[in-house]
Amino acid sequence: MNKFRFTLRMLVIATFILAFTSLAQAQATRTWVSGVGDDANPCSRTAPCKTFPGAISKTAVNGEINCLDPGGFGTVTITKSITIDCHEVFASILSAGTNAITIPFDNFTAAGETRRTVRLRNLNINGADSGSIGINISGTAAVSTKVFVEDCLIDGNFGGTARGIFDQRTNSGGAQLHLNNTTVRNMGSTGISVNGTANTKVSISNSRVANCLFGVASSGGKFVMFNSVFVSNSTTGLDSEGTSTMDVDHCVVSNNGTSGFVAVGGTIRVSNTTAVNNGTLATVSGGAVSSYGNNQTGGTAFPSGGTSPS
Repeated sequence: MNKFRFTLRMLVIATFILAFTSLAQAQATRTWVSGVGDDANPCSRTAPCKTFPGAISKTAVNGEINCLDPGGFGTVTITKSITIDCHEVFASILSAGTNAITIPFDNFTAAGETRRTVRLRNLNINGADSGSIGINISGTAAVSTKVFVEDCLIDGNFGGTARGIFDQRTNSGGAQLHLNNTTVRNMGSTGISVNGTANTKVSISNSRVANCLFGVASSGGKFVMFNSVFVSNSTTGLDSEGTSTMDVDHCVVSNNGTSGFVAVGGTIRVSNTTAVNNGTLATVSGGAVSSYGNNQTGGTAFPSGGTSPS
């Protein structure tokens, strides 16, 4: 009887250890993916997963997914604060016919996660001319939400809503979107679209938006743009509508088909910027395009509807 109890006790302990180990593996702070990995693996460095969805389920809140080698790691829906960082490795997401990265902040499930943050770095998102949205962001909850996009390429979305980045947040807790050294190109609609009512604070630096229908369009964002290029968009380079404001400094807004700048109720303030060879320099309707007087416009004046701040 004592031997039986001892054996039973050891089985219980072993079961507990295995369950704890499995839980620890499922919630690692850092995980890895590889083109030759397997999503049945624990996503460790020596036993990596094959896809981002496989790794995200085994990564703890505020943890990080890294890439061991080049590969296509699959479209992913993110429901926790996390970093996907594949720097120094060619990491791609092929999103033909669908969205590449979906960030529904209302679906974040971690208890007490009041500062929800997603960081994306060094990803090549390829819609293969049929993708819908490269990065789709939404949320209504009254909590702070932030998205950082660094060193990324988003290309080739001509299906569905055909956007590079589509930010639809309406939450009142404070929404932020930050882009650095990122290229968005070849979109059937808008390169970067901020259409929620959250007055999202947006920064765009050292980035490029080209060959889209609209370069950047917003109905409610508060933009700061620096050292960036918005060129060869078939309709408009920068479009500010509703309550949106855009502060543009040391940028290039050129070769856009219809207008370089459009303000329909919104406000655009432009400084130290080259804006030439647009169909029309600026179009104003109930808004304002303001020049600080230090821009290069090829001799074309900003419209009288704008103002000239000191």
